[in-house]
Amino acid sequence: MNIHAISAIYLFEMNRMWRTMMQSIVSPVISTSLYFVVFGAAIGSRFADVDGVSYGAFIVPGLVMLSLLTQSMSNASFGIYFPKFTGTIYEMLSAPVSYLEIAVSYVGAAASKSIILGLIIMLTAAFFVPMRIDHPLWMLLFLVLTSVTFSLFGFIIGIWADNFEKLQFVPLLIVTPLTFLGGSFYSINMLPPFWQKVAMLNPVVYLVSGFRWSFYGVADVDVWLSLGMTLVVLAICSAILAWIFKTGYRLKS
Repeated sequence: MNIHAISAIYLFEMNRMWRTMMQSIVSPVISTSLYFVVFGAAIGSRFADVDGVSYGAFIVPGLVMLSLLTQSMSNASFGIYFPKFTGTIYEMLSAPVSYLEIAVSYVGAAASKSIILGLIIMLTAAFFVPMRIDHPLWMLLFLVLTSVTFSLFGFIIGIWADNFEKLQFVPLLIVTPLTFLGGSFYSINMLPPFWQKVAMLNPVVYLVSGFRWSFYGVADVDVWLSLGMTLVVLAICSAILAWIFKTGYRLKS
């Protein structure tokens, strides 16, 4: 394992976050804060508690997960796509750096950015709603696993995409709607029985539910099932990336 190569790529990607602070940190935090104001204060004051938790506090894990998923994919996909777009990826592929080391660097940097952003959003939420974290270790576990999983997913999208439209297609038109429909703003137990069963086909439900359980001890599905589904998605993304490395799909062409 070439530690020097990994650290060089990782630090380069992390420095890009500091250079684009407004886009990487400030903008997502402000956008999420608006959700707290609108849904937590304005709309939440008209709702009864959800499973014993005030509505404003109830949506915090969902909003953090929404930012986590979108930013993980965006950071990882753009990180690998831009070298492809400029042609500098061929210099990296010709260097004594393995595919695994390249993936670890980019995915690690994207996951680190998302974790930092998630922690900042949670800190910001504390100023708007009376939130608490009953299981901090579980919270960190879901935070890290989700960031790594969707950074891997974003890395795959960045390799697959051959233009900027494709780069945004999956996050905007597939993952973001699934997140909104995955219980970010409500409990799926509020849905009619038929739609509850349909919602269980959405993998984001398990991520949001497990993450919310770590905050308040309430969940739509068992926390172990949520953890298992998170690991399954992680394994699928890892398998797809391993196939890409083995075949050189859109890396050598």
